[in-house]
Amino acid sequence: MIDLRSDTATRPTPGMRAAIAAAVVGDEQKREDPTVNELEERAARLLGQEEAIFIPTATMANQIALRLHTELGDELVGEENCHVFISELGGPAVHSGVVTRGLQGVAGRFSAQQVRAAYRVPAIHSPRTRVLWIENTHNASGGRIWPLEEIGELHALALELDLRFHLDGARLMNAAVATGIDAAKIGGRFDTVTLCLSKGLGCPLGAILAGQSEVMGNARRLKHLFGGAMRQAGIVAAAGVYALDHHVDRLADDHRRAKRLAFGLAEAGLAVDPDRTETNFVQLDVAPLTNAEAMTLLAEKGVGLSATIHPTVLRAVTHLDVSDEDIGGALDVIPRALGARVSA
Repeated sequence: MIDLRSDTATRPTPGMRAAIAAAVVGDEQKREDPTVNELEERAARLLGQEEAIFIPTATMANQIALRLHTELGDELVGEENCHVFISELGGPAVHSGVVTRGLQGVAGRFSAQQVRAAYRVPAIHSPRTRVLWIENTHNASGGRIWPLEEIGELHALALELDLRFHLDGARLMNAAVATGIDAAKIGGRFDTVTLCLSKGLGCPLGAILAGQSEVMGNARRLKHLFGGAMRQAGIVAAAGVYALDHHVDRLADDHRRAKRLAFGLAEAGLAVDPDRTETNFVQLDVAPLTNAEAMTLLAEKGVGLSATIHPTVLRAVTHLDVSDEDIGGALDVIPRALGARVSA
């Protein structure tokens, strides 16, 4: 199968497997694992922060960050379809007792004016607006990128309103590579930053939570509280170190292939807008088919796409295990499987 369902489908490369096998390890909980320590030091510099923590998953990292910044009954403000709202099983309520307020977004983004309008002036009967949250790139909108200028505007507003500013940067390196802006220049504007290692960077698991040292001590305590502490974790941290050396610049290949796929599908008459492909996502509207019907037709022909939050929109995601030949195959199969029933 040509697997375009998600960039979480990546498998460790031979070089990454060799790095895993050769990893020097120790007790991560005691901060005695040299490979984990190296990954954390490098990740902090990469993200423009003082300190970073190796976490098993990006969802756990997000939830630790939220617990770090809030008290029971506080309010989290973010785009209405951001990952923490729709794909983390109500974690803000379950783990932190936080209420959420979704803002209507365009391409996964919202404005400083929207935040100012949503901000609750402190009052005894209202939840305290406490955390401002953005996702870059934005998954549900199709891997869309936040412009640095807009992030700067929100950063200034967060300082003015005394809000904690968090970046769900699961795919931050896609945004950095696509724009040519250093990840540190983006991540340094936030109180905390999450980076996923198991998506475009190709690791089998793992994530980073980074921030200033004064708050990271408590974040390490919360890592234990959430069950995220490990032992000889250098075995998997070695994959992260390898990815930072070998799998960042090559994200441009994923973006190039996604653009090729988007333009090719549009030229074949399918409902794809290539201008919306900013990184490694392509969104395809399969109406009048449903997502399930279209995925079945494609799977029968050997191509895997996945559903989105929209009932007739599928996504194709390019990644480390997708080649130029795979894109050519997908451009042959997808129009033949869907073309007679779906048109732009």
